[in-house]
Amino acid sequence: MAIVLVVDDTAVDRRLAGGLLEKSDNLEVVYANNGGEALDSIRQNAPDLVLTDLQMPDIDGLQLVTTITEEYPDIPVVLMTAHGSENAAAQALANGASCYVPKTELADELMPTVSQILSTADSDQRYKKLISCSTQSCFEFELPNDPDLIDPLIDLVQQVIASMDLFDWASRVRLGVALEHALGNAIYRGNLEIGRNSTDILDPQLVQERSRAEPYRDRHVFVSAQITREKAEFVIRDQGPGFDVSQVPDESDPDSFREGAGRGLVLIKAFMDSVHFNDKGNQISFTKHV
Repeated sequence: MAIVLVVDDTAVDRRLAGGLLEKSDNLEVVYANNGGEALDSIRQNAPDLVLTDLQMPDIDGLQLVTTITEEYPDIPVVLMTAHGSENAAAQALANGASCYVPKTELADELMPTVSQILSTADSDQRYKKLISCSTQSCFEFELPNDPDLIDPLIDLVQQVIASMDLFDWASRVRLGVALEHALGNAIYRGNLEIGRNSTDILDPQLVQERSRAEPYRDRHVFVSAQITREKAEFVIRDQGPGFDVSQVPDESDPDSFREGAGRGLVLIKAFMDSVHFNDKGNQISFTKHV
């Protein structure tokens, strides 16, 4: 059972986030009122993941992220962001945080985010001995619009990278998050053209309908990956109409962390060393250097 440490100085917010996580039979949730208590708790019994608010007295969320990244690099940190914390969120991601979830979207986004990051952690040891002998891994996929294929593909990439011992834990988690958003965007926003101009939560019924209707059902997602001892490169292309790439948010701009700013693209640009789009806006290429 994975342990998640929830850190927030506001009791209501702390219980809200913890209550959402406690619905899972696979999670044990522990709590801390501030950054100082959180560090004491980690020293006594290291959790598998830390979920923290940013705006706290004493040791704030940004300081907590920095300390955990330096002293406990194998523990991923997820941020809970509220209005007014955009600058701190940008800095925390730069300092090693694995992801963020706006407090206004906790009910819909918290559990999937935490589950994905914990899943990444669980996959690291698989096939490590064999793949550690590899000097280069290249593969290509032509995927149907099936969201159930996203996690296995990310799992494959994580196993290769971890076994080749290319990146530290935080970098591997961030790469997994970037791939998840890029693949999800290609399927939902690209091929199925769902919610391209809105931040509405994806409707499962609409996803199913589009997956069976023309022209959406005949579209595929093309994935190319090349992983060497120097870098990991990925190209993901969908067959949708594309989008205006000039509207991609700048990860260094605090306004990027406001609701509706395109969280997936913000995270990809923040976590990767280089990110490029084709002119049509239906292909993204990104690279992470070792």
